Amino acid sequence: MTDTKRPKRTGLTLGEAAREFLRHPSPWLLGVAFAGSLVARIAVGDWQWSDAVLPLVVLAVFPFVEWIIHVLILHWRPRRIAGVKVDSLLARKHRAHHADPRITKLIFIPLQSLFGALGAGLIIGLVLIPRTALGLTFMMTVFGIGVVYEWCHYLVHTDYKPKRWFFRTIYRNHRLHHFKNERYWFAVTTPGIADRALGTYPDQASVPTSPTAKNLHGETVNA
Repeated sequence: MTDTKRPKRTGLTLGEAAREFLRHPSPWLLGVAFAGSLVARIAVGDWQWSDAVLPLVVLAVFPFVEWIIHVLILHWRPRRIAGVKVDSLLARKHRAHHADPRITKLIFIPLQSLFGALGAGLIIGLVLIPRTALGLTFMMTVFGIGVVYEWCHYLVHTDYKPKRWFFRTIYRNHRLHHFKNERYWFAVTTPGIADRALGTYPDQASVPTSPTAKNLHGETVNA
């Protein structure tokens, strides 16, 4: 699959999708970060009840974090603040992703942003969380979520046909976001938990098709 051409639509197995997924750097970087934090967590020991509670809290909060990032950062409208144009790399890449959702390299988190996220995870886990073991639990959880995020987002944009309810819902919602109306259905890894809670999960029949779904904010794509 090339990055500059639209690939021919064909059926796709999970194995074929996984082989293409693993040709890209972000799954490997996140996978290594997850594996490293997992090994370190096991080596450190010091298991306490908080090591069971923290992952549950992170998993409960993540759908809303994902929604906030998608709405406020990825869908950021370029603007001038104090005479300076504010338009992040993530926002520019996301506009390009909406312009052509089948360009494979644009599906993944940009490497510059990923390195920043990995660094932030390390700082939170090893500096801001006072107990080293709990910090490693946090890192293991968020890096694992990162792998799942990249896989779900990638798979939605392939020709793999989902067979189970959970992924069928994710698949349908994210495609509605891209091809029906970009103002709704912001979830990527859940079946609309945050969308339902925050009012961005309408009946699709009641939503008009947006003329800017592939041209966010009517801006010229600049990735």
